[in-house]
Amino acid sequence: MSGADRSPDSGKMELPSVSVVMPVRQEGAYIAAAVAAVLAQDYPADRYEVVVADGMSTDGTREALASLRRIHHNLLVVDNPGRIAPTGLNAAIRASHGSVIVRIDGHTRVAPDYVRACVSALERTGADNAGGRMTALGDGAFGEAVAAATSSPFGVGNARFHYSDHEEWVDTVYLGAWPRRVFDRIGLFDEELVRDQDDELNYRLRASGGRILLSPSIKSWYTVRGTPAKLWRQYFQYGFWKVRVLQKHPRQMQPRQFVPGAFVAGLLGLGATALVSPIGRVGLAALVLVYLAGDLVATAASSRRRWRLAPGIALAFPILHLAYGSGFLAGLVRFAGRWVDSAGGAERVAAPQTGKEI
Repeated sequence: MSGADRSPDSGKMELPSVSVVMPVRQEGAYIAAAVAAVLAQDYPADRYEVVVADGMSTDGTREALASLRRIHHNLLVVDNPGRIAPTGLNAAIRASHGSVIVRIDGHTRVAPDYVRACVSALERTGADNAGGRMTALGDGAFGEAVAAATSSPFGVGNARFHYSDHEEWVDTVYLGAWPRRVFDRIGLFDEELVRDQDDELNYRLRASGGRILLSPSIKSWYTVRGTPAKLWRQYFQYGFWKVRVLQKHPRQMQPRQFVPGAFVAGLLGLGATALVSPIGRVGLAALVLVYLAGDLVATAASSRRRWRLAPGIALAFPILHLAYGSGFLAGLVRFAGRWVDSAGGAERVAAPQTGKEI
């Protein structure tokens, strides 16, 4: 890897320098543990830095980061006035110095060898982006149910980073690790996209001939949304912003990403027809019954003898699908006039900007 340096004393190749970038906002309940796990990596401390971009938090996040900075000299904190993930990621990357960029989020806990595993996967395979499986964790009964639902192909389609245990080339991964030269080639994250900015970046990466590796050796644990309302809001936003990704990269979309929108459109169309036609009532009933049958089968498979979770899993599946599908349809309406504006926020992605240290 280009970032590796040769030690003048030993003649051996040193490990490449790494910058861990973390966009956070209002993560007071999680930030100390999340950053501590990153600072406790088994990677040599003089070969990596941690750059946290804080979205102007007011819940104690900044105070916790200030306390950690007094102890850890390889921790840098910069402002993220944009307060969303892509502006935070870009601010952190611009303020970083490593030849490898590793992304970690505030709601994620990583294994002690996470950084080393990312670097190893990139060097061993020549991948342009490497990431691992997103192992979902939940707080409370519904949170555990959501973790099970989002680890099921029925819940998330063939987004393999949710459940695959095999090393393979994929279309996207959770978080990610990149040689810095990737950003020099394709630009940074699209700052227009409140959600789905990682998918959009991976689309550009693949379109440029890059490859994305899913490696089970890269281990992390993600805390899912713990209430139906928060889960609905999250997946509605995923579907809503996916429309802008579609407009920017229509050839990169996967069939699974259209299914929830088609499902909700079918429910709405058949529901309207059912008001005036017996055929519509039959079609609506058939669609609902087929979905419920799939929900029950997938719930049984996902419960894995944890039957106390079954009601929550059975509820989580339609929330995932209906929220994403509703968001997608809302996005089609909201961005109806943007089909010729494929660039969107791309011009802001590459604009030079230096993060303000706090």
